[in-house]
Amino acid sequence: MRIALAEDSALLRAGLTELLTSRGHIVATAVDNAADLLDAVAAADDGELPDVVVLDNRMPPTFTNEGIRAALELRQTYPQIGVLVLSQYVETRYAADLLAGHPAGVGYLLKDRVADVADFLDALARLARGETVLDPEVVRQLMGASRHRSDLDRLTPREQEVLALMAQGRTNAAVGSTLFLSAGAVEKNITSIFAKLGLEQSPADHRRVLAVLAYLQSA
Repeated sequence: MRIALAEDSALLRAGLTELLTSRGHIVATAVDNAADLLDAVAAADDGELPDVVVLDNRMPPTFTNEGIRAALELRQTYPQIGVLVLSQYVETRYAADLLAGHPAGVGYLLKDRVADVADFLDALARLARGETVLDPEVVRQLMGASRHRSDLDRLTPREQEVLALMAQGRTNAAVGSTLFLSAGAVEKNITSIFAKLGLEQSPADHRRVLAVLAYLQSA
């Protein structure tokens, strides 16, 4: 994969670059701010666009939401590029902004997740395939902040586990593997979840994630 990085911590930026190149990936750009990242992507030829862009949420000059704003611009201009935002803390408002509209190829992970090399590399591969990747802690806080707790409370404990994995962007096969459920049991739980939450089922995972997150964040 071709990967572009924007991370203001020189140590983390160098570490990510070494990790990715050692695994055979091409780090096309590694900069410390969002503006330089956007310029680098814009200057790339069509055949040299990155497959995935990894951005820190807070970068110079204001250290507020530069990464999110750059990610939103990339999603609008280059929807074919996967975008992964790394954050020190869960900021559900920014996660919701990033996922609004079309969440395929969008990821939001806590920086602690980078410490697990296998999970991080798997997240990049999933984003390059157009999947959605959400940190479990982001999903937990979104569910905890929902104003429709009465409906969520109607779900069984197993259904809540399945819902959390669905909201992370996991496929049915991944849900079954994680929870040691058969394919039929996963389908049964998902059907029940959508019925209890009043959501229409969709064969497309990214639409399913969007529907679930839209419900959890709705007023």
